[in-house]
Amino acid sequence: MLYFLQQIANAVPIAALYAALAFGYAIAFAVTRRADLTYGALFAFSGQMFVLFADFGWNQLWLVLPAALGLGAAAGLTLGVGAGLVAGRYVMRPLAFSSANTVVVASLGSLLVLMETARLASDTKSLWLPPFLNGNIVFWSDPRFPVTLTMIQLLNTLLMVALVAAGHWFLGHSSAGRSWRAVSEDRGAAALCGIDAVRVYIVAYGAASLIAACCGILAASYYGNMDFGTGLTFGVKVLFIAAIGGQTSPLYAALGAAAIGLLETLWGGYGPMLWRDFAIFGFLVIVLAVTRQEKAIP
Repeated sequence: MLYFLQQIANAVPIAALYAALAFGYAIAFAVTRRADLTYGALFAFSGQMFVLFADFGWNQLWLVLPAALGLGAAAGLTLGVGAGLVAGRYVMRPLAFSSANTVVVASLGSLLVLMETARLASDTKSLWLPPFLNGNIVFWSDPRFPVTLTMIQLLNTLLMVALVAAGHWFLGHSSAGRSWRAVSEDRGAAALCGIDAVRVYIVAYGAASLIAACCGILAASYYGNMDFGTGLTFGVKVLFIAAIGGQTSPLYAALGAAAIGLLETLWGGYGPMLWRDFAIFGFLVIVLAVTRQEKAIP
């Protein structure tokens, strides 16, 4: 029983990460209805820039660890959001409203550009952060098997949940959120009401990039490293996961993603790790096939 409780505790940070990523992805997807691999690339790129600049601040500028981490976080956030806005404005926007298939190809190109940029910037080295905030917080005190989480796990979970909650409130209570809902429901009708769909798309892509950058930084701070292959895997998972919860409904996408995070952690605790990704992706494909509905894409 205690082992099961520990697995549930371990699932909480993963579920929060998946939920935040799916929430951000759904914001951009809702206004285009086009699958976009750039989102996972932005997640990985921001995490790598965070680690790279934190290492630069520590080893080259001789900053104390909090200052080095702050420098890395600022750089990761700035470069991640900047890269997302550039990709959204100059690559995705001209294609999103006109050509469906080329969006996937263009997003793959953006992914390769970000991947090579991060690789060249780090000189093809795998950099690691020193452990921090790794003290245990005990939720069930048992001398045989205490149920614990580290401080960084708990902090990351709280920040990601706050990110989703703040985003959901903003979409539901702001004029920008109303414009986003109008464009996501019917772009043509929104245009007749005077809403600039292109502007809404760029803002939505920027908001999605901001969430991806925050998640990349928080994930890298916990894992200590961000490999681009890991980021790509997360991006593809989020693409499938968001579809389960509803790609045009950020909150439902987040809830679906959290459920998948729980399922994945429980499989890791009780099933063979070698088959974990295969089982998760297989489950997602089956659910998508069963729940698929024919809808006209505007």
